[in-house]
Amino acid sequence: MEELIAYIQGNRFIAAAVWFCGALVVAAVVHVVTTRLLPRLTRMTETDLDDEILRFLGRPLFVSVVLIGASISIRKIDPDPLTVFISNGLLISLAVLFWAGAGWRIGRLVLNKLSERVGAQKLVQPRTLPLFEIALKALLFGGAAYGIFLAWEVNVTAWLASAGILGIAIGFAAKDTLANLFSGIFILADAPYKIGDFIVLGGGERGQVTDIGIRSTRVLTRDDIEVIVPNAEIANSMIVNESSGPHRKERVRVTVGVAYGSDIDLVRATLLEVAAASSQLCRDPEPRVRFREFGDSALKFQLLGWVEEPVLRGRAIDELNTMVYKRFAEKGIVIAFPQLDVHLQPPPKG
Repeated sequence: MEELIAYIQGNRFIAAAVWFCGALVVAAVVHVVTTRLLPRLTRMTETDLDDEILRFLGRPLFVSVVLIGASISIRKIDPDPLTVFISNGLLISLAVLFWAGAGWRIGRLVLNKLSERVGAQKLVQPRTLPLFEIALKALLFGGAAYGIFLAWEVNVTAWLASAGILGIAIGFAAKDTLANLFSGIFILADAPYKIGDFIVLGGGERGQVTDIGIRSTRVLTRDDIEVIVPNAEIANSMIVNESSGPHRKERVRVTVGVAYGSDIDLVRATLLEVAAASSQLCRDPEPRVRFREFGDSALKFQLLGWVEEPVLRGRAIDELNTMVYKRFAEKGIVIAFPQLDVHLQPPPKG
């Protein structure tokens, strides 16, 4: 037995093969533990988060053990410093990439689970999830790059100094782009609106939010025209969110003027009948009628009602206008219009 051990130690190729085979055996044991033994314990917990994390950790653990065995085997075959340096750089870089990929999958999994929790005060929400994913991606990319630099013994101090100077130059050259970037981050964090909301922009455009990006927000108008607005412009202007508030319902107004001398009780009752017969208005809150003002040529009434969501506003106004015109005609209520009375005086005698 001692002779066999001495023979193995004396032959570097056999010694390297033994070390590599031993690493494969250990990696197989790790694979069995992570795929068969530990899952039995994690299945006893109430959540499946630990099961998913364990599933993502299995491959990088297996690969890491194999890479360690490969590194030791290469040292046994050729202990030359240059060979060892190159092989270690390659193997460590490969391990860093595997662990960065596993970190990205685990990080996204944890963020998604946190965003699904119930509670309005939680930090990670569906609307802020892209922001945290971007931060996670930047952190993992920076950490992986730093690890690879260390593996190849690159002095990162000079790189960081150069990156700082380059960042200042890029900041001045792309200040508008950076303004849109930071405004997009603030919009995702503050959430003045979300995808699916109906908003009115500062320029008067009204539409439904279809996408909130880091640089811009896309709004689809009622004419099926997509408006792309830079986030910096939105952040510096007033935005009306019609879908926000205690509910998505929106109040619509139909203003009508009737002639002086009309029976205002009949006008009020007729408008309420129109609201009750409408298929677009909600029953809660109930529609109501308001006598607004004495106009120059008409008594101005306003029918107020609510629709289930902002997209129904145009359809409801069309239906109400049609029904009001027909009901007023049936009941003899005159819809007033501007009139001008001209009185001609005869010329003075003489």
